[in-house]
Amino acid sequence: MTEAIRDLGAGFWTIRGDLRIGGVLNVGTQAALVRLSSGGFAMLDSYPLRGAVRQPVMALTDQGREVRAVLNLHPFHTLHCAAIARDFPGAALFGSHRHRLRHPDLDWRSEPVESPEVAQMFAPDLEFLLPRGIDYVSRNSKVHAGSLLAWHPASRTLHVDDTINLMPVPGLLRRLFPEPRVFLHPTLPQALLPRAGAVRDFRDWLHGLAAKTRDLRWLCAAHSGLREFAPGQFSDELLAAFRRVEDKLARAEARSD
Repeated sequence: MTEAIRDLGAGFWTIRGDLRIGGVLNVGTQAALVRLSSGGFAMLDSYPLRGAVRQPVMALTDQGREVRAVLNLHPFHTLHCAAIARDFPGAALFGSHRHRLRHPDLDWRSEPVESPEVAQMFAPDLEFLLPRGIDYVSRNSKVHAGSLLAWHPASRTLHVDDTINLMPVPGLLRRLFPEPRVFLHPTLPQALLPRAGAVRDFRDWLHGLAAKTRDLRWLCAAHSGLREFAPGQFSDELLAAFRRVEDKLARAEARSD
């Protein structure tokens, strides 16, 4: 993955970033800029403004002065919170309780990013979607299936960190499978809440998401990229991804009873 910013239209820009594991393997990461109907911009997730993305972001936002808020959506994506706070010192900083624990020196807003209060603040432009049936902040630091999704109806874009992914297709198979495959995060079974009905709750939430995003055009997925869909295509692929793991989830729920 290479650092880049792409205009998806209707006031949504996706930022594709680099994230190297052990300084070598580049698994990629993302952020986004959203133009607010009330004026200014909100940034989804934190990413240090450097290289190819810094100049266009600063040009869009009057050198950062027009960024009203930074919303950190994934509780385990905390590496760049301090960097973005330096880049946008006037922006309100939102995050989960884990963001605040990891960076207690930053000036966090008291309302958790996943709260109804924050959802109401940005309701004219964004809808935040918190999965049901799974942990948002797992006690196991290796379980990253939980995240807060952001739906931007104007551009028909879903910005999601980890919960929903795109599986890159190896070069030799691209003639048969030209598009990356939609799949659910592999730690989803470990993220299930330890109670009966957790799988049902997640399934019902996912079906609701599929209905809401029936006309989705763009999926922005952390670590795995960007894909454009025809109307109805994403919803069908999302539900197919759930069917592939439903039995595994049911077994995980049974073990937790």
